[in-house]
Amino acid sequence: MTVQDGTFDAEYDVVVVGSGVAALFGAAAAASRGLSTCLVEKTDRFGGTSAYSGGAVWLPGNPVLARDGLEDSVERGRTYFRAVVGDRTDQRVQDAFLSTGPAVVEFLQGELGIPMRFQAFPDYFDAPGRQEAGRSIYPKPIKGVEVGARVGDVRSAVPVDQFAADEDTTRLEGGRAWVARLVLAMDAMDNAELRLSSAARELIRDADGRVTGVVVDENGERRALGARRGVLVAAGGFERSAELRERLQQMPTADWSSSHPDTGSGDAVRMFEDVCARLDLLDQSWWCPATLFPNGHAAFTLGFRSGLIVDGTGRRFANELLPYDQMGRKMRARMADGAGDDFWFVFDDAEAGGFPAICIPAPGADDLRAAGLWHTAGSVEELARATGLDPAALRASVDRFNEFAERGEDADYHRGEDPYGRFFVGASTAQECLRPVGGERLHAVRLVLGDLGTKGGAVIDVNGAVLDTEGQPIAGLYAAGNSSASVSGEAYPGPGVPLGSGMTMAFRAVADMVGEPLPVTL
Repeated sequence: MTVQDGTFDAEYDVVVVGSGVAALFGAAAAASRGLSTCLVEKTDRFGGTSAYSGGAVWLPGNPVLARDGLEDSVERGRTYFRAVVGDRTDQRVQDAFLSTGPAVVEFLQGELGIPMRFQAFPDYFDAPGRQEAGRSIYPKPIKGVEVGARVGDVRSAVPVDQFAADEDTTRLEGGRAWVARLVLAMDAMDNAELRLSSAARELIRDADGRVTGVVVDENGERRALGARRGVLVAAGGFERSAELRERLQQMPTADWSSSHPDTGSGDAVRMFEDVCARLDLLDQSWWCPATLFPNGHAAFTLGFRSGLIVDGTGRRFANELLPYDQMGRKMRARMADGAGDDFWFVFDDAEAGGFPAICIPAPGADDLRAAGLWHTAGSVEELARATGLDPAALRASVDRFNEFAERGEDADYHRGEDPYGRFFVGASTAQECLRPVGGERLHAVRLVLGDLGTKGGAVIDVNGAVLDTEGQPIAGLYAAGNSSASVSGEAYPGPGVPLGSGMTMAFRAVADMVGEPLPVTL
């Protein structure tokens, strides 16, 4: 869209689209520099998919790690990141992300006053530079009374948003703590404006092609918001767009994503297409196994303490204790090979019939049984018939798994040999991660390929500027978070890479808007 006369309903220095952690942090960074800043969020709550996250932020060599006693450096993080990601993305953009991380944390502490802490969570790959304790930091939880009237504006946790659980705002943790603290920081700035129920529809360009603003639909009224310095799009991905998921990722549904149904609808991708931006990684997501619930939604599941996972043919195909994105990729590969999209988690009564994995909300056996998503049987063959699996194949999978458990060594997939897998089981040896499946009752719970959001979008340069199809920056347009093509490419290096990279590139984008681009140094 071109505004010939340059008139707007309202005009700011910076307009930010979205309200996840990357968007909120970018807006806070802009307002703290004295720029008039407007953030628009299409739903009635702030937080996007970020509010669902555990809140990890992966930034090597940052001052919180040093303060809390973890020995790390940007260079060590670069060694690891490069070993995992390689040259799938621009290595100068990788370096820009890594070198700026410590400054982001200093800004969070010094300018915004947000308290943070280190919490152990292993890096995901066995590669040079890996930290087995991880290198992720988290916001300290915040009480609902401290958030005050804004607490109702922060997106609820997954059990409330998607599974009708009662809401508890006594204490906000993880991603919700980031969102609450960043919203409060912006509320304290006179030059910052936050707008809910304001959906960005299209970018505005002047006659020279510079992006000068955004058209939003605000409670049914179209308004043109001008942006003198730039527009930062950090509006999430397209995980909830059934059309885009099918066309770009060949996924059978968009309902299995962990994001909220009203977010991640692909608005950013469509706006970028309209201005001929270069797009990449559209076939990629932050994958994960997920437990399917009767309402059609699926909940992120990890930390399988016992049992085994089989595909639609009844065969075990991977180490169940792989980092979740890697396990998700194994599931995706089985789907591509024709095994179908049915997966089953098979376990016994070792935990009194409980679900031996981490899933929030915890699946209720009775509700899932009524929906055909949880089956209980007295034998492997009976369980196979209930789930529609090949009895001989399932029997062979269980028997082979049990042989490995008795020996204390998974010869097929090496379960428990990596520190990540042992971390979630609380084990010190691989043998502790392997226990035979048996007894009087066996269970099978339906799993599907879920995700924590898509990771494809606009290709950006070292300053977070969106590139056009010729590889040149589009003046006035920036992207961060899941609206941009992830700097980590097809890999998920460690907990907090999505939030950490999104915050960092938003920070660099704001610096570029004010004509003070940050250096790319290590």
